[in-house]
Amino acid sequence: MQNTLFDSSEKGEMNDSPEMQTARKLRDEINKHSYAYYVLDAPTLPDAEYDKLFRELQELESNFPSVKTLDSPTNRVGGAPLPEFKQVKHAVPMLSLNNGFDDADIDAFDRRVREGLGNMAEIEYAIDLKFDGLAINLRYVDGVFTQAATRGDGEHGEDVTENIRTIRSIPLRLSSNTPPAILDVRGEVLMFKSDFEVLNKRQRALGAKEFANPRNAAAGSLRQLDSKITAQRSLRFFAYGIGDLVGAELPESHRALLTWYQNLGIPVCAEHAIVRGKQSLLDFYAAIQTKRDKLPYEIDGVVYKVNQFVDQQKLGFVSRAPRFALAHKFPAQEAITQVLDIEIQVGRTGAITPVARLAPVFVGGVTVTNATLHNEEEVLRKDIRIGDTVTVRRAGDVIPEVVASLIEKRPTTAVHFEMPTACPICGSPIVKPEGETIARCSGGAIKCAAQRKGALIHFASRKAMDIDGLGEQLIDQLVDKKIVSTAADFYKLGLTSLSALDRMAEKSAGNILRALEISKETTLPRFIYALGIRHVGESTAKDLAQHFGDMSALAQATIEQLLTVQDVGPVVAKSVRDYFSDDLNAELVQQLLAAGIRWPTPTLTPATSAPLAGKTFVLTGTFPTLSRDEASALIELKGGKVSGSVSKKTHFVVAGDDAGSKLQKAQDLQIPILSEAELLQMCDG
Repeated sequence: MQNTLFDSSEKGEMNDSPEMQTARKLRDEINKHSYAYYVLDAPTLPDAEYDKLFRELQELESNFPSVKTLDSPTNRVGGAPLPEFKQVKHAVPMLSLNNGFDDADIDAFDRRVREGLGNMAEIEYAIDLKFDGLAINLRYVDGVFTQAATRGDGEHGEDVTENIRTIRSIPLRLSSNTPPAILDVRGEVLMFKSDFEVLNKRQRALGAKEFANPRNAAAGSLRQLDSKITAQRSLRFFAYGIGDLVGAELPESHRALLTWYQNLGIPVCAEHAIVRGKQSLLDFYAAIQTKRDKLPYEIDGVVYKVNQFVDQQKLGFVSRAPRFALAHKFPAQEAITQVLDIEIQVGRTGAITPVARLAPVFVGGVTVTNATLHNEEEVLRKDIRIGDTVTVRRAGDVIPEVVASLIEKRPTTAVHFEMPTACPICGSPIVKPEGETIARCSGGAIKCAAQRKGALIHFASRKAMDIDGLGEQLIDQLVDKKIVSTAADFYKLGLTSLSALDRMAEKSAGNILRALEISKETTLPRFIYALGIRHVGESTAKDLAQHFGDMSALAQATIEQLLTVQDVGPVVAKSVRDYFSDDLNAELVQQLLAAGIRWPTPTLTPATSAPLAGKTFVLTGTFPTLSRDEASALIELKGGKVSGSVSKKTHFVVAGDDAGSKLQKAQDLQIPILSEAELLQMCDG
């Protein structure tokens, strides 16, 4: 089945015109580079050079229309709008799968398979991901893409050929000199998470409606009557099955089929497995569920299939689903419930966040009763009202959020949300600074208990002072009983005052006092971060510490001096200056230092001779020997900077196992990818 990739199978004759020969060469070269970029994620040509080739082919086809072929890459840009979608009858029905939700369902599936095959030994299964996208059938005739149709009702689907042509990962001609006469490729059209975020950002800028999730975005993009709109959106495709096949021998197994597809230039997902027995199915399910949030695309489960096609044929079908396959679904990440009320939450910086109080609903593996509404503008944009029926989403550890309101179910008694003018905790005026979308309580940590608690929780957190045992519930008690009002009061606590608190025995109190003593040995970046200065995160705290070297110099720095710090702009500079200009904040810092908090003198801004000087790194995934913190510390020690997000300013991305969307974005931006070993080699100079 192995064929030479991108050798054109057009039957060129010796007397072809020079224009025809040039067009053929351009098509082959463009297809080769497109495959490397969109399927292998390994670009072989700068964007400008690719665009130059593409424009050359467009111009040639425009001047000599006879050289344009059905499989030309120029057909991907979108054609004239369609009046409607035509209906297509599938040569082989596109059937759905039965679902399994727990171990008992998988046990029953495996038992039925073994009984159906008369084989009580462990069965060989192929496992694929169950993408949260749109099922599509691609038809190739003599190796050329000719038609695409949605699943529809299984018998008939909608003709979306022109829109599918715009998806650059789908080959318009198969990479084979001996392609099948007819090949129907079954697979999923989807949108990656990073592309979904870009699309919604663009929708917001245009004042257009945002999409609720990547699946809706993919489906909406594919069902555009104007394929030029589809061409502007980044859709992807993964193959996972087969329909009609004429003029070629069917591979012997599901996995062999996907390997054949890869040889033909058809994209296949890299996340798959061949296993034996029921327990291996469950093990893969558990493993991929832990990786789910790190994947660059949405999935809602996995699909188990008996691997050998001869066994699939023996098992056959029941009703409209195959006996040889099962979809093992994850717990739902979206659910429908009712908004009982909308309340206000006050954060440590005074940020006012509307929170929906919900009728309890099970979503994402837990029962959810609250969900964030982000800010007042978001509530108005989504038109969320008290009493509405809404869709709620929860993914992994992400805070649940209200995605959308189901307007058709809105009761006549639904009530509009109105932002209060005073803080519900301290009564101080709520203000919205010019140019910001977030309203804030003006009371500050001195007046507002909510801000005070938030600031104290931040101070004790792992990435700040790392005070073990000093958690949210304990801090709530300390503030409510007026034992602690500032971070300096932590270091005045005694065994008696701690032991008197609820659920606090003398031994636990002693552990906290020891943790407080240990926390006094810290670093200057941690201490700066722990102060909770607005706009100053971990990275900026490190930059400030490295630039000024001690607290005294930082506290006295002017706006102009602060602006000389790497990546510090006017907003951050003003925030830092405002913090230290406040007498109460200056007094707090002095009290903390008097309590014994200390750190080694940091190394100032490294010389340009340092091996990583001037380079910005982003870390993603799990590394063989270094933790993420250890890798960050090493990079900074060698003069580099660690950023939390990938941008055009990123010099290198260091990727380990289970790397997520940051790796995908780095590949899209053609940023060099390093392994841990390559990073260590760079650090050695």
